[in-house]
Amino acid sequence: MAKFGDVVAEFSARGLIHDSTDRQALTERTTSAQLSAYVGFDPTSDSLHAGNLLGQISLRRLQMLGHRPIVLAGGATGMVGDPSGRSEERNLLDADTLAANVSNIKTQLERLLDFGTGANQALLVDNADWTRDVPVLDFLRDVGKHITVNQMMAKDSVKSRLSDENGLSYTEFSYMLLQANDFRHLCQTHDCEMQMGGSDQWGNITAGIDLIRKRLGRSAYGLTWPLLTKSDGTKFGKTADGAVWLDAKKTSPYQFRQFWVQIADADIERYLPQFSLRPLEEVAALLAEQRTNPAARPAQRALAHELTCLVHGESAAQAAQDAATILFGGDPMTASTDAMSCIAAEVPTTQMGTAVLADVAGVLAALPGIAASKSEARRLLAQKSVRANGEILTETTDLGAISLLHGRWLLVRKGKTTYHLVDFGR
Repeated sequence: MAKFGDVVAEFSARGLIHDSTDRQALTERTTSAQLSAYVGFDPTSDSLHAGNLLGQISLRRLQMLGHRPIVLAGGATGMVGDPSGRSEERNLLDADTLAANVSNIKTQLERLLDFGTGANQALLVDNADWTRDVPVLDFLRDVGKHITVNQMMAKDSVKSRLSDENGLSYTEFSYMLLQANDFRHLCQTHDCEMQMGGSDQWGNITAGIDLIRKRLGRSAYGLTWPLLTKSDGTKFGKTADGAVWLDAKKTSPYQFRQFWVQIADADIERYLPQFSLRPLEEVAALLAEQRTNPAARPAQRALAHELTCLVHGESAAQAAQDAATILFGGDPMTASTDAMSCIAAEVPTTQMGTAVLADVAGVLAALPGIAASKSEARRLLAQKSVRANGEILTETTDLGAISLLHGRWLLVRKGKTTYHLVDFGR
């Protein structure tokens, strides 16, 4: 007989429960038989971002416990916009854009979840499939009749928006009805008994549980995790350059990895057990090592590598790690071709022909960020402030005698952190 993992015990131990329905009942349910549970996201972009990642990893964790994960893409609700956590109304996207976004995101989800065969294979659904053709009068009769305005008004995001000068549109106000109906549909069609999400989704989740009870005469479960916050007050999943995306074209694997490496010590204690799929014993050991030697950032580095592998694959994660080693002072002559390609995407790059190698000052003066003129280049050379492929340069250095990285690249470094890559082609 198959053994199924205790969702309450696992999620609680990792700090992943903010609110839930009866925990004892949920424990008994998840340890006795397989459970299907879903997390929804509105595809308002063509990529998921770091803020979505906890939901998808929580579904992966559920799948590892033997249960079945369902990912719901809000092709319908994305056209309305969830007011939760918003101070203003979202820009509404058309159906074609939302459909294209769902298609792009599916490839990201396939890295995070197992969509293969088996009793607990993941399922991706789009609520536009069962919402777009429902007549409004049928919707009001079958869904609206069972959810009171009092219940909707009690939601924190609704109350805060009603007191704001911009108010709340009826479109957004109706979002709770749509999400409740999604839960009802998944329960009826796919035997989905639980919805999970961030703590701001609790009102929507309980509305769905009530609708399932009234329409289907069944019990259902809900579980939310705490909203992700950073100790410095800034928004999780954001950098100075904007959101941290899972799409490599929007946020490179190197930049994705660096986001996790740079997590503050005050935050890694929470984030490591929440995001890592490692056993809790390994998590505890990493955090103990972190407290002993915080400067080495062992917990951040472990989480960064794990998540970069999960999102971008092992080879991209290794290339990003190797590139970081080089850019933070490592020997560039050890860099693989993949690491150099990664570096080329992160630092300014100039293409040159090998005929100029004899004029070291001229080469440096041609590299923005290294030297603005030949005279400045000579001063830097006199100070021995510039290296190329790890070698200190002087005015008499013959660049042609320095081995090019993989027969192609010269990595120039001024000081400790300013880099420029010279590409001499193949």
